[in-house]
Amino acid sequence: MLKVNVAVLVSGSGTNLQALIDACKSGIIKSGEIKTIISSKEGVYALDRAKQNGIKNFCVPKKEYPVQQEFEKKLLELLKQEGTELIVLAGFMCVLSADFVNQYKDRIINVHPALIPSFCGDGFYGLKVHKAALDYGVKVSGATVHYVNEVTDGGKIILQKAVNIKKDDTPELLQKRIMEEAEWKILPKACELVCKQVKKEQKNG
Repeated sequence: MLKVNVAVLVSGSGTNLQALIDACKSGIIKSGEIKTIISSKEGVYALDRAKQNGIKNFCVPKKEYPVQQEFEKKLLELLKQEGTELIVLAGFMCVLSADFVNQYKDRIINVHPALIPSFCGDGFYGLKVHKAALDYGVKVSGATVHYVNEVTDGGKIILQKAVNIKKDDTPELLQKRIMEEAEWKILPKACELVCKQVKKEQKNG
């Protein structure tokens, strides 16, 4: 059975990447295969995870491409070269332009550490999201996997999972719990759902 060729884009330690790799091994993701990992930063642990699992990996350091178009051109070259059919953004700290996104329409998904439409959009990333949720006093947060379009965190929602906020939560504690209870569970499930969809579309061609 032919599997959808998946590329995962990362910028950090790659905990979500690990969840995807584990899901491929356990059979949660069976319609797709992670063929390529691309990091926007050098020396991050996500690249070590790629090597440990024998997955082809590349580094396109954002800092070496001050012009966004040049950075994206390099990314696109690699993705096309590797025959990528689905892109998963897993802690990828670069906003992609409309031009880039339109090359892979409905073929890019992202995990965001909040329940969209709350605490999302420009400037909401990493611990800032969790700090905003705690400052606002919400009782529930969580994670969302969505399609990527030209609006930051603006694409159609695929899956969401709620996580209760505890009285003594700090941004760091909340981040860890949302990763463990929500992100690592719904990202692999969403990846499988979209891979299935891609296969269906290819079949109906």
